[in-house]
Amino acid sequence: MSHELLLPKTVYHIYTHANGFENLFNSEENYRFFLRKYAYHVYPIAETYAYCLMPNHLHLMIKIRSEKEVLQYLRMKKLEKLRNAGLLESLEEEETLQAFQTVEEFSNIISSQFGHLFNGYTQAFNKMYSRKGSLFIPNFKRKKVNNENYMTNLICYIHNNPIHHGFVKNLTDWTFSSFHTYLSDKETNLNKKYMHDWFGKEELFIKFHKNSGLPVKLMF
Repeated sequence: MSHELLLPKTVYHIYTHANGFENLFNSEENYRFFLRKYAYHVYPIAETYAYCLMPNHLHLMIKIRSEKEVLQYLRMKKLEKLRNAGLLESLEEEETLQAFQTVEEFSNIISSQFGHLFNGYTQAFNKMYSRKGSLFIPNFKRKKVNNENYMTNLICYIHNNPIHHGFVKNLTDWTFSSFHTYLSDKETNLNKKYMHDWFGKEELFIKFHKNSGLPVKLMF
């Protein structure tokens, strides 16, 4: 089965869930550990506009970084690996990487970063709970966000997902979503500028979320 390519400077809805009837997160520390792993693996290759982590599934809205930014990250990653192996004295030593030959090659690199995230989290989760085997479904889902209207609706869908699934009754009651981050002045890796510019006032941002009434089919 073919998957939609992950292209530079393009916004996507990323979503995945647990294998079978298991949970992805059993404790607050599980959620926080996943977010730390996410920052390590995904932040270098994609901007994040929204996220929501729930017990058995998760949603993300991301914008893939430019080819130049991804190449720079891969270069630094390679140099650091060489330095840690004692093969380089400084990260400033010259090292170049060739541009991606095909869009498929670029997409595979982006997909592999998510693979590192999910596999690394699974290994830690399995060790913590003395379990074996895969935790996530085999392939994460992705859907290109083609216009601003869809993008605006998507952020509300993602933040309202815990209500839709009956985990909470109010937006503010769910801890592990970016909704709280948008209402906070604390420093964050979340790219809040686009949505702040789009909605304008914070009151409009909150009102749109509460009155969105988005259908479940938006995800699919």
